[in-house]
Amino acid sequence: MKFGCAVNCIDGRAQIPVIEWMKENFEVDFADMITEPGIVKLFEDEKSLKKLIEKIKISVEKHGSSSIAVVAHHDCAGNPVEKGRQIEQLKTAVEKLRKHFENARIAGLWVNEKLEVEVVFQSRPP
Repeated sequence: MKFGCAVNCIDGRAQIPVIEWMKENFEVDFADMITEPGIVKLFEDEKSLKKLIEKIKISVEKHGSSSIAVVAHHDCAGNPVEKGRQIEQLKTAVEKLRKHFENARIAGLWVNEKLEVEVVFQSRPP
């Protein structure tokens, strides 16, 4: 069994498309889900970031996740800012995750209004 880790909003519309994308593109069987409302904005706060990193480490260390997807989405109630701002937050999230998880494949994903997953950023281990 191969695991990946999704750092996603709590919005149920973003769950299934991301899991399906991860199964296909990260070739995983299961996705550990770490969810918070408007999760990408939490990467800008050091206290919140520390908590997220602790949760992701469980997936990486206990389930062997080597792929991490961080997700923003259309019509986010927890982070009601324009798409451009969420994309900036998504980029910040990917950069911060890269510093903590150097050996992981990391993708910054956008779930659009059609519930389709768009790859915005992708980072592979060095």
